[in-house]
Amino acid sequence: MLFRLLAIPNLHVFVNASLAGHTRFEIGGPARVLLDADDEAALIEAWRAIDESGWARAVIGGGTNLIVDDRGFDGAVLRYRDQTMDFDGNTVRVGAGAVLQQLVDASIDRGLRGLETMTGIPGWAGGAIYGNAGAYGHSIQERVVRVRFFDGGEIREIDNAACEFRYRESIFKRNKNWVILAATLILDEANTDDLRAHAASILKIRNEKYPPTMRCAGSIFKNLLLADLPESVRAQVPEAVVREGKVPSAYFLEQAGAKGMHSAAIRVADYHANLIYNAGGGTARELRAMIDLLKTKVREKFGLELEEEVQYIGGR
Repeated sequence: MLFRLLAIPNLHVFVNASLAGHTRFEIGGPARVLLDADDEAALIEAWRAIDESGWARAVIGGGTNLIVDDRGFDGAVLRYRDQTMDFDGNTVRVGAGAVLQQLVDASIDRGLRGLETMTGIPGWAGGAIYGNAGAYGHSIQERVVRVRFFDGGEIREIDNAACEFRYRESIFKRNKNWVILAATLILDEANTDDLRAHAASILKIRNEKYPPTMRCAGSIFKNLLLADLPESVRAQVPEAVVREGKVPSAYFLEQAGAKGMHSAAIRVADYHANLIYNAGGGTARELRAMIDLLKTKVREKFGLELEEEVQYIGGR
């Protein structure tokens, strides 16, 4: 199997590769193999080789919202690393492996508005589309024209509507065997200096809340839609807390006493109840236990089930 993988052009093979260094939490054991595909042909050939081998397979991106089991992953972890960005007027075709911040910066440099509110969000463009990333009332779905992906059998393209975007959701998140390859986005013309100033103000706030050196995935739980909450819970939520029709999970977590909780090296920030971080030396077991404990506290106090933004590799 390894010899077959090593023979695939533009595929980089790393045996017994630690996955901790490829996640923001810096937690997790090794993969049997980590495979980085530079182009579509390499991805498809590697995919078929894995299928025929019978090995387990997982697809990841930049590892921003990823929790890897302490025992690692006994199989092949595949990443698609195309980082191309082709601008044509106010449209851009971006490879899934492009760093999201580089896409944001490149669009601002060209005087194109639409992605500046995502400045400071870590990860890759493919992951941003997969999870419909966003901030400050905007999500990437607003800019997606079409997405090119591999469905395990063939390469396809679908338009925005077919992506079935919702808050932090997409059709790709519900189809784990689909791999986003590229996307075409449409942006608006704007003043570059204004865009840079706006992005700088957002980055300042984000870095204060989520310092770049902090081992965390940003907010751990999705916010909740006010309209979906039971009437008894809605009545408890102060109007000032509601933002764009959503109630921050941090509000419910704070009411449940989450701020400052800790277990070994896994800690909840004392200034933000929806921020869990690894203070150094934490384990996936400890992290998942903390997530479960917080969910239990909110469930017992409000009857609500919080949903993680993070994804899991290995384990349960």
